[in-house]
Amino acid sequence: MKRILWLLPAILLVAGCAAGSGATTAGPAGQVGRGAADLSVSKPGVVAAPAPGQGTEVGNGVPVPQAFDTSRSIILTATIAMKAADPWAMADKAELVAKSVGGDIIGLSQSGSGDQRVASLVMRVPSDRFTDTLRQLRALDAEVVSSNVDGKDVTDQFVDLKARLTAKQAEEQRYNALLTRANTIDEILKIDSALSNVRTQIEQLQGQVNSISARTQFSTITVSISPSVAPVGSTPSAWDPAKTVAQALATLAAVLRGFADVAIWMLVFGWIPLVVLALALILTRGRRNVRAPA
Repeated sequence: MKRILWLLPAILLVAGCAAGSGATTAGPAGQVGRGAADLSVSKPGVVAAPAPGQGTEVGNGVPVPQAFDTSRSIILTATIAMKAADPWAMADKAELVAKSVGGDIIGLSQSGSGDQRVASLVMRVPSDRFTDTLRQLRALDAEVVSSNVDGKDVTDQFVDLKARLTAKQAEEQRYNALLTRANTIDEILKIDSALSNVRTQIEQLQGQVNSISARTQFSTITVSISPSVAPVGSTPSAWDPAKTVAQALATLAAVLRGFADVAIWMLVFGWIPLVVLALALILTRGRRNVRAPA
């Protein structure tokens, strides 16, 4: 009994030490766990990837919208209407923008003269530079009147054409295999006819696939530029004495010309009133003479 009483404090001391060490160990471990969780939420130098459709950020945190989903086959077109002091010169700048992104000009029209010049151009640019091209065009020294972007999703049509093309190509291989095993002239002619028909369909499908592929790889942008007209009264004109003198002389000439016209009319038709007046005087005197003897 005495041994148990002597061993009991030792057992309690050992148990207390073990509990304390366990609590001390658990504390730092919990802190490390919380630190790892915090680092996973906000880790310096790591930026979370943007959600699909939100675009990325460049420069001073300015968002750059994604014009289209790169995983889809989309035919992109855009129209921009601008006003510039010299539309022809602005058309040249727009052409340089198209060439700087790897595009080209497929249509250009320039007409008018002086302040009435107008220009219109159609450019074809790579689809992956479509947004960049629009941004550069809007940054030109011109007033953007309107801007319209249109996208046509042809993913389903493109996938369907490729599937049909693959099926026709497999059918062509089967006909080629049958042609090698044909024994009679009749079999050869029938297989060759079917093979020609399949090859025609393959060429048509391949052309459609190539056309859609080209239209999705390159986008079309139409830019129309008209002359910018300064608003009336925006800048008061300076006083010009010479202009005032010229206007006064022109007015004086018009007045003198009017007097001259009146004089000519009087010379031409002035005798008519005199004749009428003379006739009136003669008639009046005749009546007086008739009444006098009476």
